[in-house]
Amino acid sequence: QLQVVESGGGQVQPGGSLRLSCVVSRFTLRHYTVAWFRQAPGKEREGVSCISGTGDETVYADSVKGRFTISRDNSKNTVYLQMTNLKPEDTAMYYCAARGSDYLFVLPIDGRLKEDDYDYWGQGTQVTVSS
Repeated sequence: QLQVVESGGGQVQPGGSLRLSCVVSRFTLRHYTVAWFRQAPGKEREGVSCISGTGDETVYADSVKGRFTISRDNSKNTVYLQMTNLKPEDTAMYYCAARGSDYLFVLPIDGRLKEDDYDYWGQGTQVTVSS
C-alpha cells in the first residue's frame, strides 16, 4: 500500500549535524505514525524516535533526547530527523518505518519503540560519525 524511502545519511565529524528524510508514498490521503530506528554493527536494531500522524506528538529514545528532532510535512509526505551534536555512537544504519493504521494505537511515551508496531520499512540510510 505504501513505499518508504530514506535519504540524507552520510559521514560527519563528532558534534556535527545531519538531516534525514523519509518519504512515505501512500495511495491514501491519511497519515499515520512514522518512526526512525537504527542499527549499529554488532548491535540490535533500536528505536530512535516516532511522530504521530498529525505531528502533534513525538517520542524520543533517551539516547537521543535533546539532540535529535523529529518532524513531518504531510503536504510532502515526508518525515524528517534532524540530528545535532552527533556522537560516534550514533553511527548506524537508520531506517524509517511507517504504520498502515493508527487505529487503537498510542505512542509509547516511555520512548520504547517496538518494531512490530510498524508495517512498512525503508532500506535504510547510513550515518557515520567519525573524526
